[in-house]
Amino acid sequence: LTACSSLSLSKKFEKTNLEMQPSAEVNHRIARISAHLHPPNLQMEERSGLSRANCRAKGGAPGFKVAILGAAGGIGQPLAMLMKMNPLVSVLHLYDVVNSPGVTADISHMDTGAVVRGFLGQPQLENALAGMDLVIIPAGVPRKPGMTRDDLFNINAGIVKTLCEGIAKCCPNAIVNLISNPVNSTVPIAAEVFKKAGTYDPKRLLGVTMLDVVRANTFVAEVLGLDPREVDVPVVGGHAGVTILPLLSQVKPPCSFTPEETAYLTNRIQNGGTEVVEAKAGTGSATLSMAYAAVKFADACLRGLRGDAGIIECAFVASQVTELPFFASKVRLGRTGA
Repeated sequence: LTACSSLSLSKKFEKTNLEMQPSAEVNHRIARISAHLHPPNLQMEERSGLSRANCRAKGGAPGFKVAILGAAGGIGQPLAMLMKMNPLVSVLHLYDVVNSPGVTADISHMDTGAVVRGFLGQPQLENALAGMDLVIIPAGVPRKPGMTRDDLFNINAGIVKTLCEGIAKCCPNAIVNLISNPVNSTVPIAAEVFKKAGTYDPKRLLGVTMLDVVRANTFVAEVLGLDPREVDVPVVGGHAGVTILPLLSQVKPPCSFTPEETAYLTNRIQNGGTEVVEAKAGTGSATLSMAYAAVKFADACLRGLRGDAGIIECAFVASQVTELPFFASKVRLGRTGA
């Protein structure tokens, strides 16, 4: 080759090489791909020389920021999937002490509007909670055969305490949906944590008893031969055994039951959780139906935050209905909670 042709080839190579360099916009788009990963996808970053972008996808619909604490558990995973599908959610933070990166990566591939970010372990709890509008807590150990919800207290009480301390510090104005059992005990614990931090607002702390309502609607519909979606059964009291009180005299549509039907329905609604635990034979508790019920209640809370009128659901809340400090009853949900 002549010197002239060598120089020409060299210039062409440099031009081609420059054309192959990604633009700033391309870099930004590539970085966005791993934006949901906490800890970051270090392998990708090292290979591309990019840092993880803290941004949301273009075109995402506006909505609310929701955190799920315990997102990698039996309830947390289906709950996270269903919340990713909710059009009212714009940002979904998934926190757990194990396995949250995998759950986050999996759910983030769903083509819905919510941007998903994962957080792993206690050091990332504060980042998971910063700026949240709604915090859902399914964290804790599940029931096993022979266990009551009260048997879970010693372990789950400590978990709830730690998580609520983070909420009090990072998002004190968030509405809290507490699922961790025993709800009759964990809700008062959460209240005391918030009181100690000076952030307690009884309207924003809601124990989720929606599963009792969902079961009541289903079982009553079976007896009446109706579509469960057409049935509404208020359930008051608490969220364990005999504290679960279905108000069968207030069923909609109006109907009446024989004494035998009343006894059957009351017993089955009160022991629905045990029915599932025994049917799963040691492999788990009511995770799927609980996730469904939790999402149904969370959606009601988000619609209330949006300002929708007439949002009424049952929840375990601070109450003056009876002499008990907390009681499950119908509450109206709005911009400030219940």
